[in-house]
Amino acid sequence: MTEGTSSGREGGRSLKTRVKTARKRSLSSTLWLERQLNDPYVARAKREGMRSRAAYKLLEIDERFPFLKPGQKIIDLGAAPGGWSQIAVRKSQSEQGRGRVIGIDLLEIAPLPGAEFKIMDFLDPAAPHLLEEWLGAKADVVLSDMAANATGHKKTDHLRIVGLVELAADFAADVLAPGGSFLAKVLQGGTENALLARLKRDFATVRHVKPQASRADSSELYMLATGFRGASAEPPVDPEV
Repeated sequence: MTEGTSSGREGGRSLKTRVKTARKRSLSSTLWLERQLNDPYVARAKREGMRSRAAYKLLEIDERFPFLKPGQKIIDLGAAPGGWSQIAVRKSQSEQGRGRVIGIDLLEIAPLPGAEFKIMDFLDPAAPHLLEEWLGAKADVVLSDMAANATGHKKTDHLRIVGLVELAADFAADVLAPGGSFLAKVLQGGTENALLARLKRDFATVRHVKPQASRADSSELYMLATGFRGASAEPPVDPEV
């Protein structure tokens, strides 16, 4: 049972839930729990049966820049616990037999109607071939809400997550069909120049998006690349060179 006062409305004002620091709970854990209890997206996820608040980030990004469509074949990297896959199922209409959604993760994921979950490492050299085989064709969308484990050192964490995005981009280049889309989590400050140049070469449009569902104090940002040209596409010519 959570210690603290419950939120409610008194005199027309919403009361914030405050959590007492328990003997075995660190201050950081207490602050995290307090933030969770007062997060409207956490409450909404519970109310609407979503597996994570992250589902609303994907939903918002797609509402602003529509790229998820009925009938698509979608791969969700690092899919646990399945929040993004829920949105992918809804948008692709895979539960109605129109699209396909396959989520992969190192962790087991509870079954979800309309989605297929596989326990595997996307870095396995055989992964792209297996995914294409399971889908029966190239993918239309590759999603990645993965994040490298944080060290607390801002520069190190930035480099680690950029490295992870680079690997996810490599995977996407192997499995995407022409015209496909790639969405991945990065950190504030955007992507490194080399990665950004590579994505602009391989995709027609590349943009950074900060959904409102991302917490205001979070440095996370999302990179959406659409209109896949192919990994062998020539880099754009710089007119100043």
